[in-house]
Amino acid sequence: MQHGFIKVAAATPAVRVADPAHNAAACVALAEEAAALDVKLLVLPELCLTGATCGDLYAHSRLINGAKEALQSFAEETAHLDLVSVIGLPVALGDQLYNCAAVVCSGAVLGLVPKTNLTPAERRTFSAPPAEVLVTDILGDGSFVQMGIKQLFVCSSLPTLRFAVEVGQDKNAAIPPSTQAVSAGAVMICNPSATPEIMGAEQSRVLTATARSASSLCGYILAEAGEGESTTDYVYGGHRLVCENGEVLAESKPFAGGTLTVTELDLERLIHDRRVGGFDTSACGHCMENYFDLCVEDTELTRPVNPHPFLPADPALRAAHCERILTIQANGLKKRVTAARAKKLVLGISGGLDSTLALLVMVRAMDLLERPRTDIIAVTMPCFGTTVRTKTNATVLCEELGVDFRTVNIFDSVNQHFKDIGHDPAVRDVTYENAQARERTQVIMDIANDEGGMVVGTGDLSELALGWATYNGDHMSMYSVNGGVPKTLVRELTAYCAASEMEKGNVKLAEALYDILGTPVSPELLPADESGKIAQKTEDLVGPYELHDFFLYYLLRYGFTPAKLFRMARYALGETYDDATILKWLETFHRRFFTQQFKRSCLPDGPAVFAVGVSPRGGWAMPSDAVSALWMTEISELKEQYL
Repeated sequence: MQHGFIKVAAATPAVRVADPAHNAAACVALAEEAAALDVKLLVLPELCLTGATCGDLYAHSRLINGAKEALQSFAEETAHLDLVSVIGLPVALGDQLYNCAAVVCSGAVLGLVPKTNLTPAERRTFSAPPAEVLVTDILGDGSFVQMGIKQLFVCSSLPTLRFAVEVGQDKNAAIPPSTQAVSAGAVMICNPSATPEIMGAEQSRVLTATARSASSLCGYILAEAGEGESTTDYVYGGHRLVCENGEVLAESKPFAGGTLTVTELDLERLIHDRRVGGFDTSACGHCMENYFDLCVEDTELTRPVNPHPFLPADPALRAAHCERILTIQANGLKKRVTAARAKKLVLGISGGLDSTLALLVMVRAMDLLERPRTDIIAVTMPCFGTTVRTKTNATVLCEELGVDFRTVNIFDSVNQHFKDIGHDPAVRDVTYENAQARERTQVIMDIANDEGGMVVGTGDLSELALGWATYNGDHMSMYSVNGGVPKTLVRELTAYCAASEMEKGNVKLAEALYDILGTPVSPELLPADESGKIAQKTEDLVGPYELHDFFLYYLLRYGFTPAKLFRMARYALGETYDDATILKWLETFHRRFFTQQFKRSCLPDGPAVFAVGVSPRGGWAMPSDAVSALWMTEISELKEQYL
């Protein structure tokens, strides 16, 4: 339960129709199995204490009393377990019978939630619940509990653990009970269900559960009836599903067997989304809160965590993902070119990944505008650190794409600048490096003025997050097409374009793109080594972009603390990086992210690609004077603990 993780399970016991004692024992066995796996919330199917296919037997007092005795047995036999359970049974109050889910913890029934959206067949036996809350001594021990829809179940030791229950087809109602519950604060919805496996049912359940969890910013746990139910008219498959904010975290397909589907929901992540998303609870009305207590302890993670969160986990989806991103970038640039009436687009081309992607986007934009590619001016500006490899790749790239390719040697102008300001070029410090970056920006800005054009920026999201850009140098442009794209994705997009060009038969262009992919990331502001290879490698200085993009995504998207970022990075990338490496670059990331905000406060326009972004106009709002002390203190504590 540390860092907001709660282990949950959907369960399907093997029932015997109309045999409550047997079914209670089967449910107890599953509860014990779940508790052994540290599950804290267990959802069992609708009417599982009797079976969901009893028909007219539900009206018989013997079965009703047997179900009550089975619930009492389940409560007593699970009292020692540190979990809360949701279990289905028929409940009689007066002369009415209700299809209910009982919430049980520590030997007590916390509340009963009736089903509201009854099918015609169910109306033959069950009643729709009255508007008012009813009270019953369900266990016959004087512990009266409420039966009603408007109930929340809250963990007193972990207040973020708040859940509600809707039963079976209630999820398909025009206004399902979960709508009221999440507005009142429920972070999870439990659905004990018993719907048969007819064609299309599986897809409908997944669609409904994912949509409900996305629209309500909640977790959704669905447990369907399965083995043992009567097959007189229908077959039940034991479909189990756990969703979180539109994502399926764990699923057991119908007829796949097994009894438990276990994963972890991230309550902190859900609550963060509600806080930043303006989640409206103003019209929520009142829900009765029922409290229970669980031991707060660490939760072992088993849920999927994408080590490259800007990319789909499924490789089969990556091509479409890349195509959509390139389309967003190109259409954003197309609009800006039209609005600015730009005669030309100007780019500084280095032979590196970022300028390559920017050029590919510019070509797409010009093709969309049905303008000649020669309206793109790509300028290579060799200086002290330029290598033969990058200059050659830049040349091939521009020639094969058919753009206006120019070379402006800036050696003399930079050396003159050093003389003007009295800087010794033998001192290869930040002045030595940034003078080159600013001179390159001046050149392409002036060319743009001369040609009636606009400069397209190349800096990517990762560089902007780290502040790895020269202020008023490569930091500045008229439109920044890569500002919403992290470095790991820049690489993926370039690889996608290389493969596409190879398929088209443009071998020379594809080979240049592949060689660019194999070139170390570098600003090339320091001279090459003795063999003429790149000496200044960015990732040696600021750290692996794979880690930084991981930190960036989960910090901006979900507000993860350093401790949670460290835990998640160990879980997702621990086979690649040891603890010391993760902590080293986690510290670097936070230090640079805070101190470099002033560069992000005046970024040029550019298209947003993800919900994660650093644009001051909606992507990320943070004062440039914000202090990182709280975050750095937590990182220091982590270093003391793990190093």
